[in-house]
Amino acid sequence: AAPETHNNAKPFLIFMPSFLRRSRFVALVVLSSITSALMMTKTKYATVSELAEAIREKSKISFLTGAGVSVAAGIPDFRSPGGMYATLRPELLTATEQQKALMRKDPVYVVEKSMFFQNQFPYHEVRRPFILGTKERRWKPTLFHHFVERLDKEGKLLTLVTQNIDGLDFLTKTDPSKICPCHGSIARASCENCGHCVDFDFYCGLVKTHIKDIYGLDPEAPADSKRIYCPKCRQATIKPTTVLFGSSLPPAFFEVLDTVVPKADLLFVVGTSLVVSPANMVPVKAKCPRVVVDREEPAGAPSLGLDFGRSRDSFFQSDADALFATLMHELGWLTDVDDSLLPPDSITAKYNAINHHGGAGVVV
Repeated sequence: AAPETHNNAKPFLIFMPSFLRRSRFVALVVLSSITSALMMTKTKYATVSELAEAIREKSKISFLTGAGVSVAAGIPDFRSPGGMYATLRPELLTATEQQKALMRKDPVYVVEKSMFFQNQFPYHEVRRPFILGTKERRWKPTLFHHFVERLDKEGKLLTLVTQNIDGLDFLTKTDPSKICPCHGSIARASCENCGHCVDFDFYCGLVKTHIKDIYGLDPEAPADSKRIYCPKCRQATIKPTTVLFGSSLPPAFFEVLDTVVPKADLLFVVGTSLVVSPANMVPVKAKCPRVVVDREEPAGAPSLGLDFGRSRDSFFQSDADALFATLMHELGWLTDVDDSLLPPDSITAKYNAINHHGGAGVVV
């Protein structure tokens, strides 16, 4: 598609000062500069080919991601049908009857701050397989995660703000200093009371020996849960660094939101409904073109000023891996990702892109 322009170059000559009009050479230089500038103002993209060209031109690309980027990895989604919130059985948890009633009424209490400080067991018992599976690297980064890794290698990644707690971003070679897990990470552990950082492998060892398995998957799990204490403050408040409901987001997130995101020259919003605040403020702070990728238009988009009929907002209706596999193929990066590094669904997306790639790749 041709770049959007707002003025025809020719009438500009009418308003040029007389000393410039006397020189055809100077006029041509000025017009050439204006044309080049207008060519660079394209901010809406309708095809994967146009996105690929934008990536070649940009140097400060940023991301806001949600659960959709980890679907291909097989990560449990707490909010989906069949996820934790839909299948929670409070009667299996080590808790008082009053606490069980709260969790039965609203499963979010499992990861709520006041509940955790009263009783660490529901959090640990529900998330035990996720914590231990993370240590065992049961889930591999998806093609999307490897796309971000390649952008970083090319020197084009500014920042990645992720709402995901799965830690998959840290399993690639992406510079960790550019990753902002605004809701924390299941792959790191610390004390909720004093902030003391705990070695993750050491913590997982305690989870395996101290926390019962409510899912019946681990025959070596204890029959009853025992408290896990912080080695520094001796309180039963050690856990992964995930942000509990009722807690503030880490200061690093607000630093990135206010000082880094506004510097981006292209923002991807991928796999998120944009309904969780304040993470959904990332596209609001961005001053650049915004590209949204999801299976359906995010519910929170209109309230945040995202308008896909406008010039700087684009929407690609697609699974994350399907879109970014096609984009990597367009950029010539796809075959560089070894199949052994990918989960099965990402491998399928990779070869679908290779075998069915059709040039422009219209996805909207």
